[in-house]
Amino acid sequence: MSAPLAERMRPNSLEEYVGQKHLIGEGAVLRGLIEKGMVPSMILWGGPGIGKTTLANIISQSTDRPFYTLSAINSGVKDVREVIEKAKKQQFFGTNNPILFIDEIHRFSKSQQDSLLGAVENGTVTLIGATTENPSFEVISALLSRCQVYILESLNKGELMGLLKNAMQKDDLLNSKHIEIKEEHALLQYSGGDARKLLNLFELVINNAQSEKVIVTDELVKSIAQRKIALYDKAGEQHYDIISAFIKSIRGSDPNAGVYWLARMIEGGEDAKFIARRLLILASEDIGNANPTALVIANNCFQAVNVIGWPESRIVLAQCVTYLASSPKSNAAYMAIGKAQAEVKESGNLSVPLHLHNAPTKLMKEMGYGKEYAYAHDYPNNFIQQEYLPEEIKNRTFYDPGKNARENELRKRLKTLWQEKYGY
Repeated sequence: MSAPLAERMRPNSLEEYVGQKHLIGEGAVLRGLIEKGMVPSMILWGGPGIGKTTLANIISQSTDRPFYTLSAINSGVKDVREVIEKAKKQQFFGTNNPILFIDEIHRFSKSQQDSLLGAVENGTVTLIGATTENPSFEVISALLSRCQVYILESLNKGELMGLLKNAMQKDDLLNSKHIEIKEEHALLQYSGGDARKLLNLFELVINNAQSEKVIVTDELVKSIAQRKIALYDKAGEQHYDIISAFIKSIRGSDPNAGVYWLARMIEGGEDAKFIARRLLILASEDIGNANPTALVIANNCFQAVNVIGWPESRIVLAQCVTYLASSPKSNAAYMAIGKAQAEVKESGNLSVPLHLHNAPTKLMKEMGYGKEYAYAHDYPNNFIQQEYLPEEIKNRTFYDPGKNARENELRKRLKTLWQEKYGY
């Protein structure tokens, strides 16, 4: 039985590699390091099927280094230590230090990541970790500080279609058939920018054809893809679509849909902490001050699943999902910080008003630092009107309370306090 098309078409050199020109194109920083043989330990961060594993393999081949690979899903501390011991023994034979590639490194526990530190620091191995999650959250700081982080970009339409044309020309099983890609939308839609998924879907379509002449249409692709789509693949296949449906269902106040997509992830073996972390973000981004308790519940949910684990975490997650979905919604805080950040980027480093300056020394006090500051608690209702923004943007409104019961009360209070200043 032949390997899947994506594996048969896996490139073996930088010249064959598709995409990531910002990293491995002519004159790019990572390409220069590879060509010089000065490859640092690194984390490759990007979505599924965009070439992280392939790039690690090519780096190994291009620099003539032994290549070890571990998957964070089924490898433990013992496996890491065994690889490191093998790497140490190889040093006696004068070979370049091996590359240790760890797929889905974000799934490694703290103790597993700790076991890598010494070998990475002293150069016993060059670590290449691949992750679909932000490494700032998922990789321990001690390990992250010893690695360069390279962000891989999604492949564009031209690059994806180029992969298919290349496969039709070079793959022995495909070029024996007469294939015409009449329509490409469904191929791109179902693959979602995942090159591995695109190639394997394409092969599935071709293999399901009844003749040697295959005309690929959107209808043909849909009829085959919809029969073959997996329940849930936490490694990538529907990972992003399912989590998107999950978040949008809760944002849309549908607890039934929310708990359904939760069940899909649970049955697919998703990490409970991954789900809880998304709920924590949603509690502020989509509910915010419409119901501040939502953030408390989401945070407690996150803490609970860390303590409990599967299978009981499903109950805690279901409680949190149904509560957040049923809660009133507001993205006012999310919008406020976005507007404020945009203002900072546009207006630059505006001066802090003199009356708001800290005055820890006598000289600073003599210079007027903090002199006109009015301590709010000394005034009725713990409030007095004074300017807190830089002069240049003194009337700018960033927070516009949402139209819900709680934030309507906040709006009334702000209107009473600030009168016409902010337009509440």
